[in-house]
Amino acid sequence: VYSPPPPPMQPQPGTEGYYPQGVVMVAPPPPYQEVAGYPPAPGYIWIGGFWNWVGGRHVWVAGRWEPNRHGHVWVPHRWIRFGAGWRFEPGRWNRH
Repeated sequence: VYSPPPPPMQPQPGTEGYYPQGVVMVAPPPPYQEVAGYPPAPGYIWIGGFWNWVGGRHVWVAGRWEPNRHGHVWVPHRWIRFGAGWRFEPGRWNRH
C-alpha cells in the first residue's frame, strides 16, 4: 500500500534558505511516515523516503523497494547538523 507524500513544504517568509557548499540553512521537516506494504518479491528491502533540497525548498522523495545486496547493509539518507545549517548525507550500501 502506498500513501502519496504530502505536498512540498514552502519556506516561511524570511527563511528561504540557501545551499552554499552543500549546507542548507532551513531545517528539514520531520520524516513523512510511509506505508511500505509488501515487497514485490522475496529478497527485497524497503528504502525509506527522505527530504531532498530542490529549488530552495525541501521536497519529499518517496521510498522504494530494492533487491537486497548480499554482504551489504543499507544506511539511510539523513540530514546532519552542520554549523548553523544542515548537510544532506545520501543513503548508501555499506559492506558488513
